[in-house]
Amino acid sequence: MLKKFFKEFKEFALKGNVIDLAVGVIIGAAFQSIVTAFTECFINPLINSIGGAEVGGRIQIGSTGQYIEYGAFITAVINFLIMAFAIFMIVKTINSLSKIGKKKEEPTAPLTRKCPYCYGEIDIKATKCMHCTSNIPTEE
Repeated sequence: MLKKFFKEFKEFALKGNVIDLAVGVIIGAAFQSIVTAFTECFINPLINSIGGAEVGGRIQIGSTGQYIEYGAFITAVINFLIMAFAIFMIVKTINSLSKIGKKKEEPTAPLTRKCPYCYGEIDIKATKCMHCTSNIPTEE
């Protein structure tokens, strides 16, 4: 029973989708650290220099020693916006690249038509209706 369980787990874990997902999560985590560093090293100092607001700031709640760290929240929001924009641009680029090699499908000519007498569907080249046996005028 345990052998069957491990066999099923191995089949699941080695499927292409699971491996692709794992690689995506690892790359996403690495990309997140890059975005965080970019935000902390470039965006926060720019915001500090423009408005003089301290992005790394916090407000003490009474005299409890507890703080509301609004700077960390603002940094997290900026990180999220940068990540969302970057992922949007990557998906948009991949979608546009995937359309390059594809040909637009041209509309095909119909292969059937309706009998003018019984309205049954017949072959486009038919001269006699197989449903009502009427002679069909040819379209020129």
